[in-house]
Amino acid sequence: MLLPLLFSCAAAPAVYAADAFSTDWAAGSKAEARLLAGGPTTAGFEIRLAPGAITYWREPGDAGAPPVFDFSGSVNLARAEPQFPPPARIAEPDGSEAFGYSGDVVFPIAIEPIDPAKPVTLALKVGYAVCEKLCLPARADLTLNLPATAATPYAAIIGEASAAAPRQVAWGSLGADLARVDSTDWRLCLPGQPGPARDLFLEPPTGWWLSAKAEPPTGGRDCFAIVLHDKPADGALPVTARATITGGAGALDVTLSLGPKS
Repeated sequence: MLLPLLFSCAAAPAVYAADAFSTDWAAGSKAEARLLAGGPTTAGFEIRLAPGAITYWREPGDAGAPPVFDFSGSVNLARAEPQFPPPARIAEPDGSEAFGYSGDVVFPIAIEPIDPAKPVTLALKVGYAVCEKLCLPARADLTLNLPATAATPYAAIIGEASAAAPRQVAWGSLGADLARVDSTDWRLCLPGQPGPARDLFLEPPTGWWLSAKAEPPTGGRDCFAIVLHDKPADGALPVTARATITGGAGALDVTLSLGPKS
């Protein structure tokens, strides 16, 4: 289980050499992180994890904590929007299941300057969790000047990460079948696609607990069992959840409504 993510208790990270378009690596226990410039309106936050270590997605699963991004110290910044790469299911040593990342992960960041004629100075304070046998909070305080015009050598890396991020789509475009099995169970089936095995991650409202599990492909369809485990005392169907579908021809982000008749 992850200890509470308290930035104040994380030791100040060591730093290692940067280049003109990246910050120093901010090194902590089992992980290091840096900020990358892709161009005037693109950046990336990169975490490099030690073998066996993991960090977490936007919805961390049974335990863990997602990264928290703070850009409040930036100059000429109207908006910074991090994208979360598609997560993986990760079995934890205590038997729980996490949603997150291992190895090296880049979070693309879309930048909107206040004045497009001037460069942005991006200041990022980020807290994130790193787990191996023990779970520890990590932090990085990073500042980077984005180039005024041209793309950088990191533009391709950031572009690849952005292209792999879940793409928002309308429910009607999926060609999906959603059927209620009983009072707490639904079955979602999607037209099959070539590519990696597909998975489904759900983000319901606060107080609701939903899980999704892939079933063996059948009849050219990719199907998932969805289970409602808990809900608020005053909660009633339908409930709307953010759904991330990974694998296949590319990751998708869609709004899913689970109702008494769906």
